[in-house]
Amino acid sequence: MFKKILIANRGEIACRVIKTARRMGIKTVAVYSDADRDALHVEMADEAVRIGPAPSNQSYLIIENILDAIKQTGAEAVHPGYGFLSENSKFAEALEKAGIAFIGPNVKAIEVMGDKIESKKFANEAKVSTVPGYLGVIKDAAEAVKIANDIGYPVMIKASAGGGGKGMRIAWSESEVADGFKSSMSEAKSSFGDDRVFIEKFVTEPRHIEIQVLADGKDAIYVGERECSIQRRNQKVIEEAPSPFLDEATRKAMGEQAVALAKAVDYRSAGTVEFIVDKDKNFYFLEMNTRLQVEHPVTELITGIDLVEHMIRIAAGEKLSLKQSDVKLKGWAIESRIYAEDPYRSFLPSTGRLVRYQPPAEGVHGGATVRNDTGVFEGGEISLYYDPMIAKLCTHAETREAAIDAMSEALDQFRIEGIQHNIPFLGAIMEHPRFRSGALTTGFIAEEYPEGFHGVEMTPERAKLLSLVATFVNELHAERATEISHQLPHRQRILPTDWVVSFGKEWSQRVQAQETTGGLEIAVLSDEGEVKSRHHVQSNWRPGQSVFRGAIDGQPVVVQLERARGLQGYNLSYRGSTENIVVRTRRAHELAQFMPEKVEADTSKLLLCPMPGLVVSINVEEGQEVKAGEALAVVEAMKMENILRAERDGVIQQINCKAGDSLAVDEVILEFE
Repeated sequence: MFKKILIANRGEIACRVIKTARRMGIKTVAVYSDADRDALHVEMADEAVRIGPAPSNQSYLIIENILDAIKQTGAEAVHPGYGFLSENSKFAEALEKAGIAFIGPNVKAIEVMGDKIESKKFANEAKVSTVPGYLGVIKDAAEAVKIANDIGYPVMIKASAGGGGKGMRIAWSESEVADGFKSSMSEAKSSFGDDRVFIEKFVTEPRHIEIQVLADGKDAIYVGERECSIQRRNQKVIEEAPSPFLDEATRKAMGEQAVALAKAVDYRSAGTVEFIVDKDKNFYFLEMNTRLQVEHPVTELITGIDLVEHMIRIAAGEKLSLKQSDVKLKGWAIESRIYAEDPYRSFLPSTGRLVRYQPPAEGVHGGATVRNDTGVFEGGEISLYYDPMIAKLCTHAETREAAIDAMSEALDQFRIEGIQHNIPFLGAIMEHPRFRSGALTTGFIAEEYPEGFHGVEMTPERAKLLSLVATFVNELHAERATEISHQLPHRQRILPTDWVVSFGKEWSQRVQAQETTGGLEIAVLSDEGEVKSRHHVQSNWRPGQSVFRGAIDGQPVVVQLERARGLQGYNLSYRGSTENIVVRTRRAHELAQFMPEKVEADTSKLLLCPMPGLVVSINVEEGQEVKAGEALAVVEAMKMENILRAERDGVIQQINCKAGDSLAVDEVILEFE
């Protein structure tokens, strides 16, 4: 067994590999760029080596820099994680020449299966069903349009190298093919150093289901499947294992085909064979990822198999210790990818310092397991140079419903401040009836949120629950205020008992609060003061705590909360929604109705930068007339290019920046007449 391995990656996956290596008694070496000098993976590893400036194409993607770090530290093997050099055959060859073990597949497998174009050709030769498409290299946008017209719309434009949604576009028309082809090439070159793209038919109503394989170059097994259909912009958001769609016969057929494909290329290590599955359970080979997948934790949770450990053991020359009969699927696991992005602003990336980072406690809670794979810490910084993932939150329980419930509760406990994040969106999906029913396709997000995400609709049941929590919290704050001001001795009450809980000016509810043994008795009143219902609220919550844990009428409740600025009530986050709730006396509530509302500034004649980023291009000139939908500028952030389009017809009056400029969020790019 190796004594020391180097991890040629960063963030949560580097931390994940370090944990297994540490358990196996193997020392680890971290590599880092200038932006990651104080990163968590650097702190966790036994040694760390600087490999270059912040941009990945000057650090993590430079093979020579990784080889130098290996020489400096005497590492015997390299784990590549995912992304970066993980599917780079030249990197694997360089390690082989240097006598360093690669904790991954052989060069042949990487070359054949790591390249999406070549892998499809190989799959065709192996008589594996593939999605119709054009597998040749496409030279320019004109050729791309012609090919797309021949295949028939919609089509998928995909980068030949890499993955993670980078360099991928769905096109429904000639104009979208032309724009998407250019952006896909640019993103692919920036992310993977390879600008080749190809085009294939986009299967409607598809499910994305992938098979995990383990192989040692001779024997191979499949370790269940993962459902990865909840995607946004071709980027996976929520994954689960097993799939709620597959039956045992389909699972076996897909697994056996994945194993046959792995054996055909003498595969060794962990790998994933991805399939598109239609509504009739017909499945088509999509690609093979010759690396560890981001979503591997859900497979580990339902099987009890440490995939990273098996990767290390196989790379060290050990035979695969598992047989197909050893793989048993137990329970259900869900993974939510927590990203630094603003779901209320078209999921645009968000960068900055993590002022608060307080994930839910890991371990077994109430029959469910919580696991959080992360590479960040409170006080750390989310950089614009890398993927915006903050953490991978996973839950495991006996049933799918229990796993989803556990995820909802865990998301409610996850506190992040300083940057925008997608936790409200993830919480909303967990509560969505279609998701809970398992009726998933890769179009789920586009179909259920066609106008973007704007929060969760407030139902009477949710309003009542949050009003009871707000009343309880307000009661304790009011009690503490009277004690601090020495108005009366402790526990001698002069507080009002009659309150009005309100959400803005649209919804309000009268309540009465009375202390009882072990909690607070809260009566919900009609406008005339008649008691409509009574509720018993219990909690050990105290002022200053950011998470309310308690019970309402005996039912457990977890709500995240904070005092709103200016002491205007509380911001309560629950199941995907965040509401500002104010608790006032009846007289204060009456007077509040006369307060004027703040008028938002008019920015209709401005194109604002929606996120911190780099201006790739300005596509218009001053004085130019533009039509609604026309591309105005391209801004890159976190390795993704964003095309900013005109929302209406107009004339460009002034341009305030140029290609190459770095812009802050809401900085004015150009102005209209």
